[in-house]
Amino acid sequence: MTAAGVVVAVSAGSRHDFSKPTRSGVRLITGLGVEGDAHAGTTVQHRSRIRRDPNQPNLRQVHLIQAELHDELTAAGFAVGAGDLGENVTTRGIDLLGLPTATLLRLGAEAVVEVTGLRNPCMQLDRLEPGLLTAVLDRDADGGLVRRAGVMAVVVTGGEVRPGDDVRIELPPRPHRVLQPV
Repeated sequence: MTAAGVVVAVSAGSRHDFSKPTRSGVRLITGLGVEGDAHAGTTVQHRSRIRRDPNQPNLRQVHLIQAELHDELTAAGFAVGAGDLGENVTTRGIDLLGLPTATLLRLGAEAVVEVTGLRNPCMQLDRLEPGLLTAVLDRDADGGLVRRAGVMAVVVTGGEVRPGDDVRIELPPRPHRVLQPV
């Protein structure tokens, strides 16, 4: 299996702040998420989701965004970089949004995450910079909403992840399921 892309940054934060500080490396913990991150856990850790049902499984243990989105937003006049949109892993060279549900991403030498769905961007983006929420949303040819704020995943196999690590893709068996918000 050859590398499809690369990790350009990793981020984690122990508080429920929107943005996450970048790190020199993070440790993914099987079934939990990013060690020391506020969103790690077997059940949901996002405050709005806890209010609805604190016992639902955490399908949002790891948030991944493609650096190409940062590039696009910067070109549109937004000052965003790795970790600013709340992501844990920033990649380059992979169309994360085009992957099917249940795709495995091998990050570095050991870590493996399974893509569970799309991040559903929220109004907190506009608190970071006005207009950012609209900038990460689009419409397809049929008028359907397109969410471009990254994908969510669960940790299948733990391990260290650092900038410069290869990202390898393992597609699930067909038929592929299109990503939906989680």
